[in-house]
Amino acid sequence: MTTVGIRLVEGLIARGIDTVFGIPGVHTIELYRGLAAAGDKIRHVTPRHEQGAGFMADGYARVAGKPAAAFVITGPGLTNILTAMAQARADSVPMLVVSGLGRSDTLGKGLGRLHELPDQGAMIAPLCHTETVTDPKKLGEVLDRAFAAMTAGRPGPAHIQISTNMMGQPCPELPPPVVSGSAVPLPLGRLRSLATTLNEAERVVILAGGGIRGAEQHLVRLAESIDAPVVQTVNARGAMFGHRLAVPASPSLTSVRKLIAEADQILAIGTELGPTDYDMYVNGRVPNLSNMIRIDICAEQLARHPARFPVKADAGALMAALMPMTIRANREGSERAAAVREAARAELATLNPMMPAQLEMVEAIRDAMPEAIIVGDSTQPVYAANLFYDHDRPGGWFNAATGYGALGYAPGAAVGAAIAAPGVPVVCLIGDGGLQFSPGEVRTALDENLPITFVVWNNAGFREIAEAMRQAKVPVLGCDPSPLDMEHFAMACDLPFARVAQDPSELAEILDTPQDGPRFLEVQAL
Repeated sequence: MTTVGIRLVEGLIARGIDTVFGIPGVHTIELYRGLAAAGDKIRHVTPRHEQGAGFMADGYARVAGKPAAAFVITGPGLTNILTAMAQARADSVPMLVVSGLGRSDTLGKGLGRLHELPDQGAMIAPLCHTETVTDPKKLGEVLDRAFAAMTAGRPGPAHIQISTNMMGQPCPELPPPVVSGSAVPLPLGRLRSLATTLNEAERVVILAGGGIRGAEQHLVRLAESIDAPVVQTVNARGAMFGHRLAVPASPSLTSVRKLIAEADQILAIGTELGPTDYDMYVNGRVPNLSNMIRIDICAEQLARHPARFPVKADAGALMAALMPMTIRANREGSERAAAVREAARAELATLNPMMPAQLEMVEAIRDAMPEAIIVGDSTQPVYAANLFYDHDRPGGWFNAATGYGALGYAPGAAVGAAIAAPGVPVVCLIGDGGLQFSPGEVRTALDENLPITFVVWNNAGFREIAEAMRQAKVPVLGCDPSPLDMEHFAMACDLPFARVAQDPSELAEILDTPQDGPRFLEVQAL
């Protein structure tokens, strides 16, 4: 008998899913029958916590450019992964969560059944698309709608739940997947107006966000054509490494805001203009952007900020169509970009005298491991680099220190990234406090023999929060959780271990050594 659980896995494979992150339980056994039946057509990775499964799916999608799936049990499995789903929603990352559900004849009755929730679907609905499989014959339609929700328009998570008594029901062969209508028609009638506006401007500045992922070459060509500096938010870093027009600096910095304010035309591409990028110090001094040309795939996003030309379109397609209409001219873009790069880097020391040294440690990692993927957590060197840092690989710098800001994100996301890019070195940069949120995923890296270097910034506490409390003149409280003994923790995880001082050359020397599987490195940042 071919069951719903088996057909579900077949449907995932048919839609391009090749990896499932999950922890089996009594409410998902029939889904695992489907995984076993699929053999080597799909890979299963076992995290140590359902939240880790979600973070793994997040890191995988960012690097692979396509979604993975996570299988979780009903009740605590789903509530555990909610944080990761919210992080993915904030950063427009597709992931499919498939959860169990109690027996259909017990739902909503409050009988105290195992893993019971009052209404799982209602709990998820405000966060993302959610649907319950109620008829085996309609499983394919449910999958098609979930994939459309994940990938058509602004990407994000989606959820499917299946009752335990439904998973084992007979299920007919699924029809071929419906191709999602993800392409947004280009506003051809407006392209000439946009090009004319850009051609007539003398000081164009481009604001690039995570929506330019996969379209980095189009961004470079357009920037060169209109000779415009490109300010990159955190999720756009690496798009233009070392380019003369690149400004890999936060628009929260005074020097970058000055560049934006002096522009006579702003072109915002794939950026939500969120406060953790544009006003992280909450001083309200963001330049007026209401005259901007704004390109975004999401109509709701476009409606949230006034713009002279709001354009709903795929960023890459529109840039490619717009570029031939632009007129090459010298707008002193290189000179303006170089000046703001220098000023932005110097500004770090005025914000915090420790930041330049923290940035140097991140740059030492990049230089010692060229074209590695650096996955960051909420920790001091990541905060410093989010303000100013240029990465040498498109999509190779991402973290959870902006937007939703889930602490403990990096270990799981690093596992997902390493699986999505076999053989590519991955660095998990995390603080000692963040590590204690999700230490188990370090062991998952060992199980999968992934080339991840776990770099733990050990300042013995939540130092970033302690500094914020001092600045607010609040007594520092609750910011000194005792750190793990990193050497013994690494030993317990069967990982090679090294300890270095906060010294870029010493760090680079350790990182430059050959790597076979995961390894663990402690930076003493006291």
